Amino acid sequence: MKLNRRIFMGTSAAAMASLSSPAVLADGHGKPRVVVVGGGAGGATVAKYLAKDSKGEIDVTLVEPTRTYFTCFFSNLYLGGFKDIDDLGHTYGTLAAKYGINVVHDWAVDVDRDSKTVTLAGGSKLPYDKLVLSPGIDFVEGAVEGWSVAAQNAMPHAYKGGSQTELLKAQVMAMPEGGTFAMVAPPNPYRCPPGPYERISMVAHVLKANNPTAKIIVADPKDKFSKQALFQEGWANHYAGMVDWIGSDFGGGNVSVDPNAMTITIDGEETKVDACNVIPAMKAGRIAELAGVTDGNWAPVNAADMSTKADADVYVLGDASQQGDMPKSGFSANSQAKVCANAVRGALTGSKVFPAKFSNTCWSLIDTDDGVKVGATYEATDEKIAKVDGFISATGEDSATRKATYEESEGWYAGITADMFG
Repeated sequence: MKLNRRIFMGTSAAAMASLSSPAVLADGHGKPRVVVVGGGAGGATVAKYLAKDSKGEIDVTLVEPTRTYFTCFFSNLYLGGFKDIDDLGHTYGTLAAKYGINVVHDWAVDVDRDSKTVTLAGGSKLPYDKLVLSPGIDFVEGAVEGWSVAAQNAMPHAYKGGSQTELLKAQVMAMPEGGTFAMVAPPNPYRCPPGPYERISMVAHVLKANNPTAKIIVADPKDKFSKQALFQEGWANHYAGMVDWIGSDFGGGNVSVDPNAMTITIDGEETKVDACNVIPAMKAGRIAELAGVTDGNWAPVNAADMSTKADADVYVLGDASQQGDMPKSGFSANSQAKVCANAVRGALTGSKVFPAKFSNTCWSLIDTDDGVKVGATYEATDEKIAKVDGFISATGEDSATRKATYEESEGWYAGITADMFG
């Protein structure tokens, strides 16, 4: 079935529809209070569905530092010239005006789980009955030798939407004729989108048009990657001889960089590069660690409702969560948010809670109208979010199928952003 905006939103709403019951008031105050930290695919969605479906019974506050949110999904298409940066930007006015969400543009800098408060950088404290954290990712310090966040202007990560993506594109476009672009790919698990290998495809696409003798090097600590056969087939078909993928068997995990000299060293061999995209190992956004709900790099959660193992009143969505089989994607975060909203509303108001079901699809564009995808459905078990079944594009598909897959991704983007931002 082709996925478009109407179908995406309609099926999502039907899946999460619930029956209202008399409110269960929180102790010592009127309406139950939910604070949501992070305004991306997980946070914006859970805030909207809590406010919309509770019909004013729950006081919802969304904390997000940026006034315009630039999606990571489809940001690679901006690099490839298929989108403008403004196509990726979305604001929160409808969430505030239509759904009555209190949108606070500030940084959450601390969580006190004993007093149930979130402290903001501006100094104010927000009380909560339930707290939902959807902070995305931060980077593991020292994950790539020679690189730190302080070097992100010389060697961008472009793994948080907006200015970093614009910077990376500017550096690609400024490469000299016949220059070299390098990527340090991340280890598993990592946020996707923006997928590293779709990014390579989009950089190759723009270089083929503007700098056809340029070369691309990918240093990868993994011995294989998602949709590998599809990408390598596409690179051979569209960008023959341009992309050199160096996996772990050939030293792709033994990498260091020098942002000042603009060099990358792979298994002892130093190469001068003209642009370098360093994507380090990742971990949950810092606020999850400050809240004390992480174990290692991620926040373990219960599959049935996305509540954390550390605190039943704190929930973690999307990239930051350690939940089982789902990838760290925008689609996943949106799906988890609806399960979480249904569960939180039920806990606070007594409304009906439905069994948790999840889904995900990840699309990638290899070249003009050459789209591929992978996806699955999932269910909640006592141990984790578990994969039920899945699908993936086939190598050798005809051009009509690939074009339809790309068009499907466009419909999904329209649908999910309308679902997130109202």
